[in-house]
Amino acid sequence: MDELLNILKKNARTSVEDIAKMIRSTPAEVAGRIEDYEKEGTIRGYRALINEDHLPEDNVTAVIEVKVQPEREGGFDHIARRISGFPEVVNMYLMSGKYDLLLFVAGKNLREVASFVSERLATLDGVLSTGTHFMLKTYKEDGVLMDGERMDDRLQVSP
Repeated sequence: MDELLNILKKNARTSVEDIAKMIRSTPAEVAGRIEDYEKEGTIRGYRALINEDHLPEDNVTAVIEVKVQPEREGGFDHIARRISGFPEVVNMYLMSGKYDLLLFVAGKNLREVASFVSERLATLDGVLSTGTHFMLKTYKEDGVLMDGERMDDRLQVSP
């Protein structure tokens, strides 16, 4: 991956000036490259990584394995587009192995997620089976530890 993209992936709040110093470029060149990445759709958005254990609400996240019947013309894409249209579906991946799709689904409570699976997901044409796993605690997300002190990945400099 491009060094610029790696920097933004680790911390999207890194200033254009700091990125320019890191990659030995000018701020104008960095800003132009970022704008190009946004226009072409390589950069799809920016977000904050939240430790949800610190939030007052008790939301639930489930990981759902889905076995589907691929369609003759569209393969997995058609049913994947239909499933990704549900607002409960936060992330979705095509997988190899015993199941085809891996979904991350968010809800207010267990009952809400269970209702989504049994009434809306499992009843879709082409869905053969589902397996639901509820996430109990997040220890690490996107390379960031959620429990404990924040790691500083800068190199130490000694005189």
